Amino acid sequence: MTSTDGRGRDLMRRLQSARDIYEGIYFAPYRTTIHREYLRQRDLLFVLGFSDLLGVPSPLQFYTLELLPEVLEQFHEWHLRMGMEEAPDGGFRCC
Repeated sequence: MTSTDGRGRDLMRRLQSARDIYEGIYFAPYRTTIHREYLRQRDLLFVLGFSDLLGVPSPLQFYTLELLPEVLEQFHEWHLRMGMEEAPDGGFRCC
């Protein structure tokens, strides 16, 4: 190991510390707000993707079909959070 490796590690450690401080000062107070907005936008995606299951015809259904395999695992959590005890009927069961 040369002295440049030691300086490189020290620099990386200092940059990591600076990033942690920056994140603590600027992002920590807004973390819950950011997470709430993330959930709101994800809920909108689920409503657009699964609106046909709720009985509302959706012109976006064709365009959201390729997203369904990715969000299908999270569907159970979503419908419980939306207050639906059982998943809406639509050809697949999650509960």
